[in-house]
Amino acid sequence: MKRGRREKIERNSNIKFLVYLSGGIALIMLLTFIITFVVYNNKIKNTDYSTLTTEKIAELVPNETNIELEEASTDIGKTIEEVINTAEKQTESAKEKTTEQTEKEMKVEETDKTKEKTVQTNVEPVKIKDPEFAMPVEGEIMRNYAKDSLIYSDTLEEWIVHLGIDIKANRTTVVKASEAGTISAIKNDPRYGLTIVIEHVNGYKTIYSNLLTSEFVSEGETVEKGQAIGTVGNSAAFEIVDEAHLHFEIIKDDVNVDPNIYLK
Repeated sequence: MKRGRREKIERNSNIKFLVYLSGGIALIMLLTFIITFVVYNNKIKNTDYSTLTTEKIAELVPNETNIELEEASTDIGKTIEEVINTAEKQTESAKEKTTEQTEKEMKVEETDKTKEKTVQTNVEPVKIKDPEFAMPVEGEIMRNYAKDSLIYSDTLEEWIVHLGIDIKANRTTVVKASEAGTISAIKNDPRYGLTIVIEHVNGYKTIYSNLLTSEFVSEGETVEKGQAIGTVGNSAAFEIVDEAHLHFEIIKDDVNVDPNIYLK
């Protein structure tokens, strides 16, 4: 009796174990199915989403890129054109400014030149005082200046013009410079003998002829008024029979003038 009951209990236990086992396996299979379904469904969704996203991206990105590229290209084109136009405008503006500046500089330069000319015109040139000639030797005038009239020459025994004055003086009398100047020539004149020429300011010259010596000066030398330049002699062929004297002339701008007017 006890044995039968024990077997019954064991049989029931085995049945329960099988039920539990079957339930557990079924539960595990259900869970496995559910998990598999969920995972697979998510995978499909993810795949669709990825596909959709990829397609959308493939559709949208190129369009957006194209739009951006077109806009960028347009903007670049506009920018380049604006830069070129701006550069041209700047170049034209610079040219205009340069032209205006050049014109202003030319006007200023012309104004400066005009002012300079005005100043130069208004500034009076420095006037150099005419020489004041002194007697080169002390003595009597024995023959006067005669350019527009004739005088008789004892040496030539004829009537001639006389372009200077003859100042009577003893032989070897020292002859002095009538005014300061430069010795421009020392020569033997065929008519008036040993001659010294002195150049002065304002186109004046003095000539000292019929000299005996000229060793006191040399050509190119600057002399002062009253400085000894030679001695009286009788070397003038045209006046050889006359008494010892100095033949003296004054020239203004290469024209002989009357020494009596200038001697003081």
